[in-house]
Order: sequence, then structure tokens, then C-alpha cells
Amino acid sequence: MSEPLTPAKIIELGRGFMGSKALLAAGKLRLFDALRDGPLTAAEIRKRLELHPRAVPDFVDALVALGMLAREGDGPNARYANTPEGARFLVTTSEHYVGGALDMFNDRLFRFWADLDEALKTGAPQNEIKRTGAPMFEELYRDPERLAQFMAAMSGISRPNFQALAEKFDFSRYQTLCDVGGAAADLSCAVASRHPHLRCTSFDLPVVEPIARAAIARRRLSDRVTTAAGDFFKDPIPKADVVTMGMILHDWNLEKKKHLIRAVHAALPAGGVFIAVENLIDDARRENAFGLLMSLNMLIEFGDAFDYTGADFRAWCTEAGFSRCEVLPLAGPASAAIAYK
Repeated sequence: MSEPLTPAKIIELGRGFMGSKALLAAGKLRLFDALRDGPLTAAEIRKRLELHPRAVPDFVDALVALGMLAREGDGPNARYANTPEGARFLVTTSEHYVGGALDMFNDRLFRFWADLDEALKTGAPQNEIKRTGAPMFEELYRDPERLAQFMAAMSGISRPNFQALAEKFDFSRYQTLCDVGGAAADLSCAVASRHPHLRCTSFDLPVVEPIARAAIARRRLSDRVTTAAGDFFKDPIPKADVVTMGMILHDWNLEKKKHLIRAVHAALPAGGVFIAVENLIDDARRENAFGLLMSLNMLIEFGDAFDYTGADFRAWCTEAGFSRCEVLPLAGPASAAIAYK
């Protein structure tokens, strides 16, 4: 006998913003940093984070129920602690910290997604451009603090994917790599750390270069990872055996996507390879919900930008002159779309 229909799944998805915002607030308040050195009671957390008395214990108990905090005991003497995942990924001093992405979700995207219905009707961006008229990247890059937050967010989101690429793709046949739109040089550093024979270049706008250089120096890879400054729509892409783009192609409309792919083809030697790391939508457009939601995020951020399938990538790269393509699954919903010249 079949189970009776219930609205449980619908309600759970509809209220998903509540749990999301609880986690985002915890990250913004640096709750996980407060628990870095050991467990605290709810009263101690309230004092440490300067919360209102009404906030506890509901706030911290909700995070326990969501699996974001651990708790020993019950009542006022209960002690709260980071989970192993929280200690590794949500404490700001951890080398695996991904909380920069949470800060960006909280400070920017949470509010912009409130206007998704308007974006769906108008096709217009719902970000800073609504107030200023300036393009999204121009707005981000003019404010050093916001640029640093954006770079930290991109690092937190992308680092696991780049590490998976370094482990799964065979780089042994290649000597040089150029990461286009390299941001904080996370992809270049991940590949260089895993493959000492490679010489990597992180290519991005001049305003980003100091951030990349500092990250490279911090990882002690300055002997094998360098930076190059330029605009990939105006300047030639530096030549290399491998050209990569991590979460870059999805930022642009179809015309600009094809422009970038042609520019990559021109920068590669015969036998070279182009690798685009993205949350590729599955070809049937039924399974990778995150990839599809990211494409809606591109609507909110840019209007005409979109995420794409492996089949889309293959068609564009074939048109540009690449000989064959493949898709390599990475971490979670991310994949590497690979084109060989």
C-alpha cells in the first residue's frame, strides 16, 4: 500500500531559509570562533557574543538540532561545542575555513534572493546594480573590504573543487598552467602543491594581484606560482599548456562565454587542454539542483549570465576548434569540463 501524500517535503523546502539564516547568523557572529578553545554554556555564549537574553537557548539549541553544534547535557548547565566539521571549516583560523562564503551569502545574496520573483519576471539583476547602476564586479572591486570578502568567499566555495581537480586530473604531461580569473590563486596553489613539476600563473585584474601574491607567499609557493595582471576581455590570455577557469564562464552571457573559449584556444599549443571548473548542470537538467540554483543566482547577479551543461560546453568548444571534450566529476555538485586542442 502506497504512503499517503503529505505536504512535508513542500513545507520543509519552503522554510529552508530559517535554518539557512540561523547558520549564516552564527557565522557572522563568529560563534564557531568563540567555541574554538572549548565548550561553553548558553549563558557564556550569550555573554561572549553580546546577545540578548531572549536569544538563548533557542539559537544554540536550533543549531544543535540542525547538526551545526554539539551539546553535552541538558538545561542551563549544558555545554555547547563545535562539531568536527564546524571546527575544521567554520573557525576563521583554520586553513580549511569556508565561512567567507557564508559571510557573502549573509551580507549579499540572502537579501538579493528575496527579489527572485522580480528577476524571473524582468530578467534584470537584483544586486547592487539596482541601486547604483554600476556592474556587479565594478561595485565589488571599488571597495577593498568587499573585494576581500568576495575573494574569501570564492576561496571557501572553490578550494575543495580545486583540490579534487589536482588529485583527479593527470597533469603529468604538462609543464605550465595559467588560471584565468585566478582570484586568490587557490587553483594554481592547489595544483602546484600536488604536482611539483608544474609552473603555474594566476591571471586576474591588477586590483586582485596583491591578494593573490599574499596567498601564494603564505603557502610558500612563490618559486612555482606567479601572478599576471590583465583583463581577459581586453588582453591576451598568457600562453600555457593548460588553461583553467574556476567558476568564471558562468559569470557571462553566451556571446562572452564563446569569446573566452576562443581566447583560450588561441593561448594553447597543439595538445594543450582547457579545464573549466563549474557546478555543471547534468545534461538532462534533472539532478544537479545546486547547479540549477547557481544559474538562477547568475540571473540575480547579472541578468543574462547562466550556468550550463557538459553538452553545452562540448558544443561551444567544438565550434571554437577543440578536438574532443569530457567531464570529470570533482567534489559534490562540481565537475571539470575539459576540452583538448
